[in-house]
Amino acid sequence: MYAIIDIETTGTSAQYGKITEIAIVLHDGQKVTETFNTLINPECSIPYQITSLTGISNAMVANSPKFYEVAKQIITLTEGRIFVAHNAVFDYSFVKEEFRRLGYTYSRETICTVKTGRKIIPGHRSYSLGNLCTDLGILITDRHRALGDALATAKLFDILIEKSKTSDLLLPSASSHKLQNEKIASIPSVTGVYYLYDNQNSLIYIGKSKDIRQRILTHLNSPKTKKAIEMRDKMGDISWEETGSELLALLLESDEIKKHRPLFNRAQRKSSFNFGLFAFEDPNGYLNLIVQKVENEMDPLTMFSSQQEGIDFLHQLVMEFTLCKKLCHLYKTDGECFSAQLNDCHGACGGRESTESYNTRVNNALRPLNYKHENFFIVDQGRSLDEKSIVKIANNRYVGFGYVGINNSATDLTIFDDCIKKYADNRDAQRIITSFIRLNKRLQIIPF
Repeated sequence: MYAIIDIETTGTSAQYGKITEIAIVLHDGQKVTETFNTLINPECSIPYQITSLTGISNAMVANSPKFYEVAKQIITLTEGRIFVAHNAVFDYSFVKEEFRRLGYTYSRETICTVKTGRKIIPGHRSYSLGNLCTDLGILITDRHRALGDALATAKLFDILIEKSKTSDLLLPSASSHKLQNEKIASIPSVTGVYYLYDNQNSLIYIGKSKDIRQRILTHLNSPKTKKAIEMRDKMGDISWEETGSELLALLLESDEIKKHRPLFNRAQRKSSFNFGLFAFEDPNGYLNLIVQKVENEMDPLTMFSSQQEGIDFLHQLVMEFTLCKKLCHLYKTDGECFSAQLNDCHGACGGRESTESYNTRVNNALRPLNYKHENFFIVDQGRSLDEKSIVKIANNRYVGFGYVGINNSATDLTIFDDCIKKYADNRDAQRIITSFIRLNKRLQIIPF
């Protein structure tokens, strides 16, 4: 009935990391019935800090099977069973991604013993596996190794079963909602955008997720606010569009919300980023920075979802580049700012630092906010192993996105151009792209 799973990996990102060890503990709801454990050759180097944590080294996995060599066994062992893990999102996402690289869609119902533990045994100081096992008197052998952690999770699972007063708490993410079970069962565990409709087939909500199936099941089973409950009760049908790339999901979601203006996307009907960072030169020639609300055709350097977010960002720039708080409109005074008296400001606010010297630091601070290139393509993963996703930026403006075959050469940019479906450029799209590039250093960027 259950497959309790733990993995060790080369990192924290399923998109870029690989599995180095997997343990599967089969459980019939009363006891453990079978165990499986193997090291896996990740076909890449294991970072030193990961080896320090898990003890799994490159030498240990050199002669171990590669994932594809144990993939069929994993499918067989977990077939018809609920995928149970401590922080299930992490383990499940890695397993799904390993199968995705093989061209196979791996889909199982899941139970997270962290989330379930918070419901059944509330009040613990921490719900990490180590701390929770200490509190409950569960002995973990081989901590941070897959089998040791999986067996400890199995013992925790026994306790959760025993203490659960209603079996519903230990059911997988299924729903008693009026949507037909066949419809729910057909939802894929893929990255993309999903659409929720009411009984009159009116669109009421648009969302994006790296796992559409799990996100929709969360809407159905775990609404946490009055709005979420109201939306669930109105829900009559579901559709979705797979994007493969999380960047494309973010861009498509933003565009679709603006286009359709669904009832429950009230907060996103207008731009989600209403405050901007602006630069201007004062009468003395010094570059000033200020965060303020974006109005009409104002063109900010970057945008924020709240004024406080912008102010926090500006404080960070001040600290990192030794900028003047007065010239960043974070400190009001008729004379020099207080930081200048402490020598934390070089005195631009009092004319003691040259405009050239100060403005150079301001420009250095602002440089990462712009696209690195004026014209470029972003290449990311597609919806299958046979394709790549392409996002086009031309003249510093977002043009749109599309897909090409995996074998298309990056030197033949006409193929990239031909695949692009055009979308509106706006502040939200710009913010999404710049933020995604900043957070995903391994993205392939192709200037043209």
